[in-house]
Amino acid sequence: MIILAYILAIIGLLGSIVPGLAGPPFSWAALLVAGFSDKIEFTTPFLIVTAAVAVVITLLDYVVPSWSTKRHGGSKAGVWGCNIGLVISIIGLPFGPTGLIGVVFWPFVGALAGELLSGKKSREAMRAAWGAFVGFLTGTGLKLAYAIFAIVMLITRLV
Repeated sequence: MIILAYILAIIGLLGSIVPGLAGPPFSWAALLVAGFSDKIEFTTPFLIVTAAVAVVITLLDYVVPSWSTKRHGGSKAGVWGCNIGLVISIIGLPFGPTGLIGVVFWPFVGALAGELLSGKKSREAMRAAWGAFVGFLTGTGLKLAYAIFAIVMLITRLV
């Protein structure tokens, strides 16, 4: 059970940066599996709270790039472009950067294209695209923090 928990924790950590792999649910699954072992004990309230946090972080990861684009002056076209860019990066369409680079590249390009197509000047469009990039970094940071938290909980409770 402990080995499976650590495998899930590693997948959760990788899922923090690999597109299409939901890191927080895997990190939480690692805590849950470890809780079923006789070596580590997590309380039910702890597992419920950490599950809720995993769900919130996972949802925020899909919302924050669009929200950040809008906050940086992006229009609906920029938000749509950012969302389309996220979908393209997750699907990994065979044109342009894919994978980790694509998750940064496509939301930025999508927001930029959306803003330019809506008639914004390039400086305003770049600011909105920057918002998409900031949103991506925020989401990734939240996922990494949760994955590291889960790993630390596993390590400190096992010893």
